[in-house]
Amino acid sequence: MADTTPLASLSLTHVHYDPNDPISYFCAWLALVPQGLCVMYATLIWSTREIEILMMFGGQMACEALNFALKRILKEERPKQMHGKGYGMPSSHAQFVAFFSLSLTLFLLVRHVPKKPTPSHTPLSMPARVALSGLALANAGLVSWSRIYLSYHTPKQVLVGMAAGTFSALSWFLVTTIVRQIGLLEWILDQYPTRLFRMRDLVVEEDLCQAGWEKWESKRISKHTNGKKHR
Repeated sequence: MADTTPLASLSLTHVHYDPNDPISYFCAWLALVPQGLCVMYATLIWSTREIEILMMFGGQMACEALNFALKRILKEERPKQMHGKGYGMPSSHAQFVAFFSLSLTLFLLVRHVPKKPTPSHTPLSMPARVALSGLALANAGLVSWSRIYLSYHTPKQVLVGMAAGTFSALSWFLVTTIVRQIGLLEWILDQYPTRLFRMRDLVVEEDLCQAGWEKWESKRISKHTNGKKHR
């Protein structure tokens, strides 16, 4: 007897777009930005062991939980021309990228206080941090606009999503600031589980690419110095 069990579609990366419209195709790729950012989060947390990135990811997941709750409270349908699953208010894509871009901006312009320059380290300048923040915010605007262009959301649903993401980012930044000021973060970093996973808090004053660079430069200079002595 033939198996008549209906098959389901994994809709995580399933995006409807107009194949005859290049802009629609571009917007379909923009729809994958949140998934790409989650991969980036996981990669940076594992490779850098920075507690700041882990806290930001925790806030991002809390923002997603808020979106999940709001959709089931408001229960507003998506635009009629779109056959997407689930409710549309607020836009989860707009909320996700608004939280990420604003959190990154707050970190780069407020929390990140780079160390003074050394022969082996040139800190990220304020104009560079402003430029990176601008790119992140522009990306958030593009992703949010793409949800309207693809008819997955109404403008109101996208605006509410951006507002919810902005509120979440500001609230989470305030919470993490208090956690730092009262010494709770320092206490957490001293505990066995965080030490077991070698969690650290250096990115507030160092660039991510700085990790190990000064050690490498000292080793390289020492090697060249010793080589000249033996000549």
